[in-house]
Amino acid sequence: MKKDNLYLFTLLAISTIVFIIGYFSMAYMVKVSTNQFLEIQIESSKREAREFAELVSSQLENGIDRQTVISNIQKSIEGTNIESGFVCMFDWSGVEICHPDPQKIGKKTNPDESYVRSIDNEINSEDFYGLLTNKKQKGGIRDFPNEDRNSEIIYLYPVKNSDWIIAAHANINKIEKQIEKLKFNFLLVYLLSSATIVLLSLLTVRFLGSYYENTLELKNEKLSEEVINLSKMNTDLYNLKSKISENVGEDGDDNTKIKNRLLTYSRDKLKSVKVDEIAFINTENSLTTITCLDGQKHSSNSSLDELYSSLDPMFFFRANRQHIISVKGIDEILRYGNNQLKIELNPPSKNAIIISKNKAAEFKKWLDI
Repeated sequence: MKKDNLYLFTLLAISTIVFIIGYFSMAYMVKVSTNQFLEIQIESSKREAREFAELVSSQLENGIDRQTVISNIQKSIEGTNIESGFVCMFDWSGVEICHPDPQKIGKKTNPDESYVRSIDNEINSEDFYGLLTNKKQKGGIRDFPNEDRNSEIIYLYPVKNSDWIIAAHANINKIEKQIEKLKFNFLLVYLLSSATIVLLSLLTVRFLGSYYENTLELKNEKLSEEVINLSKMNTDLYNLKSKISENVGEDGDDNTKIKNRLLTYSRDKLKSVKVDEIAFINTENSLTTITCLDGQKHSSNSSLDELYSSLDPMFFFRANRQHIISVKGIDEILRYGNNQLKIELNPPSKNAIIISKNKAAEFKKWLDI
């Protein structure tokens, strides 16, 4: 149940982060892409207006009749108002001369009514975007009107040697549909990519979580086995101490090598120490020291090998080259390193007593006597 809650919260956290970041990224990309689209539209309309103006001017310079020029232009642009951009031509008084919609020919159109700057100050994509999104922009762009206007003049270019003006129109409805389609595509990509990222992230988290959970379970199992082994060894230690307490004085003298006392000295005095009072024996710098259960220390001229051979192996164990430990002196057995054991004594030893991995099995067998 805890794992399910963890995965649920992880999914919610990742989803929230991805969708928030993705939303703002999508909004920014929509605006940038829309501006680029409008910039292309503006440049295309400007180029078309200039080309028409130069074409008309060229025809007039070649002596073609003005009515013929008007007729040719009207034929070439008629019906183009359904496209995203188109051109028309009116005179300086604002009367439409040529228009894709023939019904508007002869009607007066005042360029100041259109939502563009003056003829010498061109509109840019930011202004155009503000016009489409009903936002006020600096520099004279007014709010998009509520009246039914299908197009707006975005560029004006005069025809040389005439009183005519070529106007580049933007089909607002057409452009808005294209922008809405662009937004829809971005939204679709945003939702699909966000959902994919969230799903892949969740699968990755679950995979990594399962991997580390399995690893942790194996470590816990191994640790549990080691704890059980340590518990068994400490139990064996307790049982061995109990057995020794019960059997004190019952053992015969079958083995003449085993001693009940060891001869030691302290300074210039010789002293006989009972074997059952010894906690541990250690050697350091060729000096052998016998430490008793009451904490008293005595010196011996014998080596550890000599002493160990004269001690009862039921009560004493050769832990390493420097220590012989008594079962009565062992306070606790701890896990140490890689399958090694650390022996805590009472009274404590100045140096740590470590039983190597190779000798650990022998120590366990000794406790299980």
